Amino acid sequence: MPIIIAKELPAAKILKEETIYAIKDQQAQHQDIRPLKIGIINLMPDKIQTETQLLRLLSMSPLQIDVRLLRMTNHVSKHTSQDHLTKFYATTEEMKAENLDGLIITGAPIEQKPFEEIDYWEELCDILEWSQTHCTSVLHICWGAQAALYQHYGIPKRRYTEKLLGVFAQKVQHTHPVLRGFSEEFYCPHSRFTGIDEDALMASELLVLAQNQQTGPAIIASPNGKNLFLLGHLEYETKTLDQEYQRDRLQGQAVLPENYYIQNDPQKGIVNTWQSHASLFFLNWIHDTYQRTPYDETKIGQVECILTEN
Repeated sequence: MPIIIAKELPAAKILKEETIYAIKDQQAQHQDIRPLKIGIINLMPDKIQTETQLLRLLSMSPLQIDVRLLRMTNHVSKHTSQDHLTKFYATTEEMKAENLDGLIITGAPIEQKPFEEIDYWEELCDILEWSQTHCTSVLHICWGAQAALYQHYGIPKRRYTEKLLGVFAQKVQHTHPVLRGFSEEFYCPHSRFTGIDEDALMASELLVLAQNQQTGPAIIASPNGKNLFLLGHLEYETKTLDQEYQRDRLQGQAVLPENYYIQNDPQKGIVNTWQSHASLFFLNWIHDTYQRTPYDETKIGQVECILTEN
């Protein structure tokens, strides 16, 4: 089954060229199957790149998915045109008029700032609280995960001495529906200046699903299956870390990505070691959400979100 996206969205052309099946929203209106409603709150600067990465992964599922792109009302994007945002993105207030089966909150390159200094922090906190009663499952990525852990559980972030950048082996710690089919060890890209307070995490009810000694926890879940926290970037494309490294290098603050370039030499190319597990992770998340979300959209949030085990 395809994802449902606007026919003029830039990602539609890219995915078509990759032979990924997506149908236009007009076609979907003539089908009787209720698609999953998945919202994406895109906080990344290059929104077209991020939406393409996530749509590519969501399209792996055989289920029909109605994707809603969402933007913060109180923030002016410097890297994406207002025309693009107005045409393809709804505001968070418009989003709150309905329930969602799933919600993705992306990362943002602002982790060095205190949460309270972010111009849309209050709006984001409102969304995080709303999501707990109007979404079946919420996937938080990188800074989005740190923000949600802070808001929901009071877990603060911690500043690193240097940027954590590279691809790191993660060891599975617990079975969980989103890790079905995973190897005991898998790779995940990371790109951040901060981590989370692990003592505060251990004192909480949260489950660490996968971790690495260097990166700390990589995937965390709430016991009721409502919230997932991905501290890395499984959605990243092969060249995304290279683009970040080259940008940082021009600014004189480059950290060479670990375990990324062949023989640690940017001139020798890249080996993508995480793509298969990234696809499986998002596929599992969609299917787990599908199994737990009610058919009647008005009942989303009214029934207990029960975790299904492997």
